[in-house]
Amino acid sequence: MGSEGEMINLHTGNPGSRTENVININRYATKKSVAESMLDVALFMANAAQLKAVLEQGPSFQYYAVLTAFITISLFFQTAIGILLILIARLNLNDVGKQQRLDLLNNITTILVFITVIVNIFITAFGVQKTGLYPSGYGRRIY
Repeated sequence: MGSEGEMINLHTGNPGSRTENVININRYATKKSVAESMLDVALFMANAAQLKAVLEQGPSFQYYAVLTAFITISLFFQTAIGILLILIARLNLNDVGKQQRLDLLNNITTILVFITVIVNIFITAFGVQKTGLYPSGYGRRIY
């Protein structure tokens, strides 16, 4: 199990056939981390837009402080998750000496993702209403 390009045969039929389904575990883990990173980027962009909308509404908005705090916490956790996913993707899953570290990093990432989901549920519950394209008073014409 210590080879760099270890493959697992998932095909139950003839082992010599060309239709074998062979998975490189390291490549699978890397693709999974990249997909998670893309989802993290999408949520990061949504939170940045929400933060902009809250800041545009200003301190007079009823949940200004709460939403600003939740969105900032979410952005912080997403940054940490992104860094952890990069570390996980760079380490070789097939190296037995690194598997315990990878498992720990994966567990930490999973916990942070769970916390981020909960924080974003609260962000949605408190609501972010966009006031428009520009902050109040900006770009208005006086006739």
